Amino acid sequence: MKRILFVSLLAAFLWVGCSESKSFPSGPAPKAPAELAKGEALFNSHCARCHGEGAKGTNRGPTFLSKIYEPSHHGDAAFQLAPQRGVRAHHWNFGDMPKIEAVQPEEVNEIIGYIRWLQKEAGIF
Repeated sequence: MKRILFVSLLAAFLWVGCSESKSFPSGPAPKAPAELAKGEALFNSHCARCHGEGAKGTNRGPTFLSKIYEPSHHGDAAFQLAPQRGVRAHHWNFGDMPKIEAVQPEEVNEIIGYIRWLQKEAGIF
């Protein structure tokens, strides 16, 4: 009986977690404050084609407005390494992310600031 209850609770948890992490927010991206304009512009030129306007995701890449990408799960270092090394698909079925050699580490810091702000606006953390 305990095993059935455990399996049922685990299945419910996974279903809720998966359904939450795959939902894409609707509506326009919020207007970023002036101090994040550079990060927003860099995100739009280097990341948005796959990760969508306002980091909402596309059919080519995941949303960053997900608990999966909050700082306690994917810290800033993970975002810094992604364009340097590429990323093997592990949370989503979009395929591997290639290296993005055109973006420099200092620029990634600007992008991270913009993404973290979007996440806060979306109530991720």
